[in-house]
Amino acid sequence: MSYFVVGYYAMLIGASCLAAHYKKRQVFLLLFSLTLVSFVMGIVGGVEALRVVTFCAGLLALAAGTSYAFREFLIIISPPGVAKELRTAPLTASFGLFVVFTYAIAGIFAPIIAPHGEADVISTAFAPPDENLLLGADQLGRDLFSRLVFGARNTVGIALVATSLAFLMGAIAGLLAATKSGWFDQLMGRVADVIMSIPSLIFALLMLSIFGTNLVIIVIIIAIIYSPRVFRLTRAVAGNVVVMDYIEAARLRGEGIWYLIRKEILPNSTAPLIAEFGLEFCFVFLLISGLSFLGLGIQPPTADWGSMVR
Repeated sequence: MSYFVVGYYAMLIGASCLAAHYKKRQVFLLLFSLTLVSFVMGIVGGVEALRVVTFCAGLLALAAGTSYAFREFLIIISPPGVAKELRTAPLTASFGLFVVFTYAIAGIFAPIIAPHGEADVISTAFAPPDENLLLGADQLGRDLFSRLVFGARNTVGIALVATSLAFLMGAIAGLLAATKSGWFDQLMGRVADVIMSIPSLIFALLMLSIFGTNLVIIVIIIAIIYSPRVFRLTRAVAGNVVVMDYIEAARLRGEGIWYLIRKEILPNSTAPLIAEFGLEFCFVFLLISGLSFLGLGIQPPTADWGSMVR
C-alpha cells in the first residue's frame, strides 16, 4: 500500500470526523460518501482508480470554491436587494453566472485575447498544438483557439440578440393580448399556434433557403420562431394579473393600456419571464449552432462554434 493511499484515506476520514464533530451534516455526508466510493473504487481499480477519483473530486472542489468566491464578489458589488437574493442562491447558480461571465469577457475582448485573427491562415492543415497554436489548427491552417474565442462573440452574441428580439415581440404581444383580450387575443393566439405547429429547424431551413443567410435575416427568423413561446407564457402570466383588484381600480381611474402594462402588469410578471429568457437563450443558441452545422447559419470565414464542429 503506497503513501498516497494511506494519506488519501486518512485525509478523508479525518475531514469526515471533523465535519461530524462540528455538526456539519451535509459536509459529513458528502465526505463520507466520497470515502465509501473511494473504498469501492480502490478495491476494483486499485491506485489508478483512486487517482481518478481524487482528480474528479479536486475539479469539483475547484468549481465549488470558484462559485463561492464569485458569489461573494457579486454580493459585494450588487445593490442590497440583489445581494439578498444572491446570498440564498445555490452554488450551481453562481457557477452558471461565472461561466456566462467568462463567455462575455471572451466575446467582448476577443481581439485582445485571441493571439491571431479569426480568418488568418498561419499554419498547415490540422497542425498539432504547439507554443504558437494552443489547440492546433483547423483544416485550413487557422488557429483553433483564436476561432474559439471569436466564436464566443459571434455565436453567443447573435443568440443574445435573437433571444432579446423574440422576447420583445412575444412579451409585447402577450401583454397586449392579456390587457385588450377579445379579437386581438384570439388572433394572436391562432398566429402563435400556427408558428409553433411547424418544427423550428424545418421552419428556419425553409425561410433561410428563401431569403438567404444574411445575419439580419437569421436573427429575424429565429425571433419569429421563438416569440410565440414567449407570447404564450406572457399571456398566461399576465392573464392572472389583469383580474386583480388593483388592475380594476387602475382602469376605473382612467389609466390607459400602456400605463397598466408598464406600471401594474409587467412588474408583477418579471420573475417567470426572466427564467424563460434563460431557457429560450439556450434553445436559440442550439438552433443557431445547428443551422451553422448544416451550412445555413453564420457563414465562413466568420468563426462560429457550429461550423467549427462541422
